[in-house]
Amino acid sequence: MEFVDLKAQYQRLQPQMEEAVLAVLRGGNYILGPEVEQLEQELAAYVGAPYCVAVASGTDALLLSLMAAGIGPGDLVLTTAFSFFATSEVVGLLGGEVLFCDINPDTYNLDPYCLEHLIKRIRKTTNRVPKAVIAVDLFGQCAEYDKIEEICGENDLLLIEDAAQSMGAELRGKKAGIFGRFGCTSFFPSKPLGCYGDGGAVFCHTKEDWDMLRSLRVHGQGGDKYDNHRFGLNARLDALQAAVLRIKLPSLEEELAARRQLASWYDQGLAGLVKTPRVKEGLTSSYAQYTIAVDADKRDALQARLAAQGIPAHVYYPTPLHKLPVYRGGSTQNLPNAEQAAQTVLSLPMHPYLTKGEAQRVVDAVRSALVREDEGEDPHAASN
Repeated sequence: MEFVDLKAQYQRLQPQMEEAVLAVLRGGNYILGPEVEQLEQELAAYVGAPYCVAVASGTDALLLSLMAAGIGPGDLVLTTAFSFFATSEVVGLLGGEVLFCDINPDTYNLDPYCLEHLIKRIRKTTNRVPKAVIAVDLFGQCAEYDKIEEICGENDLLLIEDAAQSMGAELRGKKAGIFGRFGCTSFFPSKPLGCYGDGGAVFCHTKEDWDMLRSLRVHGQGGDKYDNHRFGLNARLDALQAAVLRIKLPSLEEELAARRQLASWYDQGLAGLVKTPRVKEGLTSSYAQYTIAVDADKRDALQARLAAQGIPAHVYYPTPLHKLPVYRGGSTQNLPNAEQAAQTVLSLPMHPYLTKGEAQRVVDAVRSALVREDEGEDPHAASN
């Protein structure tokens, strides 16, 4: 069983995909160009954003957004403690400082009430003023932007949406990527909308930000690539990846429906057995991952028993960001919800081409493994 079955998707789209890729190869425009421009227009229309800038990765999307907003050395940025390292890494790359906020234990997303408390504590105990917030739509569900946007507005904070895992998700009828000044997404192959390499995009609301992002994407260029107005990056999306994404995009809604159906099968089969994902009222998830939680002393044994039966399961993420070695000695924050999540979460196979029978196999394997754990059996017995 595949954790994410990219080959099944390719086989379904193979004729159109190969035709599109060959058209790029024959056309000779391999970096940016018409294919990328058309993708940007289609993505903007899908998300409902005025502007879209396609870039080389989701990390570049975050980095360029901070650069466009003028975040630099010494600036304080607040973000969730439970995400992939890139979310906080980009702050350090620009010389900024990051402070972490705890998460809602049900959604694993940044808790707006913890954010509000953190801002008040910073202002009360230091002379520093935070500049920005990066909120993450973890596992495919939008963060609580109704409240987060309100907090950022009251405190004059730049808001960036890290929508790397949530393409196609919605909050009260608005698509992921539309929230904050910048919405950043990733097209890493395993994402709900993935290319065949690295890729990403930034969504924004003003022409000024669009112009700045496009300049920063190509070494801070002005009128042409030899007319450099600022320090930038080489963060261009190539035309082959754009062609792949343009073929995949029309199938995204159908695939999201299949992901949600799979999540429903899991929900029904695992109810009362493990902690299943909670999608809050007014939201739909893209289910980039289907993440359960079990007692910390059972998680590793469950993962091993599933692996012994040919069922891959992964931990996203085994260490909360504030506990990573890169921050050791610098972060003394106590964030219990993020720390507990890192010890208890486990993501099960999730992709649009998993059948109901395969879903039932996963459910049965989880149930069997936990029963054996309760009975005290060797977690590696099934592979002996």
